[in-house]
Amino acid sequence: MTLFWIGAIVLLAASIAALVWPLARERAQRGVAVALAVAVVLASVLLYREWSNWDRTQAAEAAEQSAMVGRLARRLEKNPDDVEGWLTLGRSQLAIGQYPLAQRAFRRADRLEEGRNPEALLGMAEAMVLQADGEVDERSGRLFEMALVLAPQSEKALFFSAVAAQKRGETALAIQRFETMLAMSPPPEVRSILEQQVASLKGASPSEDVSASRAGAAPVAAVGPDQAVGGAARVQVEVSASAAMRQRIQSGGVLFVFVRVPGQPGPPLAVKRVSVDLPVTLELTARDSMVPGLEIQAGQAVEVSAKWSKDGVATPRAGDPIGSIPYKVGQDGLKSLVIDELSR
Repeated sequence: MTLFWIGAIVLLAASIAALVWPLARERAQRGVAVALAVAVVLASVLLYREWSNWDRTQAAEAAEQSAMVGRLARRLEKNPDDVEGWLTLGRSQLAIGQYPLAQRAFRRADRLEEGRNPEALLGMAEAMVLQADGEVDERSGRLFEMALVLAPQSEKALFFSAVAAQKRGETALAIQRFETMLAMSPPPEVRSILEQQVASLKGASPSEDVSASRAGAAPVAAVGPDQAVGGAARVQVEVSASAAMRQRIQSGGVLFVFVRVPGQPGPPLAVKRVSVDLPVTLELTARDSMVPGLEIQAGQAVEVSAKWSKDGVATPRAGDPIGSIPYKVGQDGLKSLVIDELSR
């Protein structure tokens, strides 16, 4: 950014000199030359403020986060046995999307604790999952299992180890862990996801199982013909870009669209990856689920987000064009999703 400003100032000075110097050589025209120079500077500032799409607040926050992480990393060079420091560094790097570096920080804390720190194990595994765009593979699944042994009541360890068990075909174990989470009185939106998971794994209709678990509760609104649970549930969006973002989005890139339950950790309910020019209309259904049983259901309040990647990398990175909207599955039809900001 410093080089940008230096270059801008040099170009502005050169432009002023080219315009003003011929006038300044004549004594009678020097007043006009000064006025013209001031006018050029003011016009440059005003036009920059009007047309620039640079988010100064966002850039300042990102710079401060990076500076904080840098200071912490330098402090740990002098005190490499500070377990809490490595954990803090890992959490900070997760927050700004530096997943490989976060893995290294959590791994260092794990080695210092000789494999007995559940937060270090969870941090390593979570960084792996985020880097893989929500995919729980064998390595991360093994780390979640190890963390669960050390912290049996950890909701994060329970959820991800249940997903890992489900992928291994250990259905009974996955059900047990999801039901353990249900017994911990999760928030309503999380409870709904867990109930659907348990119902799906047991082979029952999710709507029947959820209704049974809520016997005696207030009546739930009836689901219409177009709101059938399961495969018929869908999300439809028309993805476009704002004028400010169009110049950042070029042909040849990749569009990712995610459907998530707001505030719900873990893999998204659905993901679509397409190489097309914008605008484009897309539909996401249970066929776009990443985890069997964890899919879009009618009646869910979800968040639909879009990310444009010039190199096809799904992992969130600062500066990627993004956009998001709330969506009510089974009630909203085709909605407009505009990519109108940059990720932090």
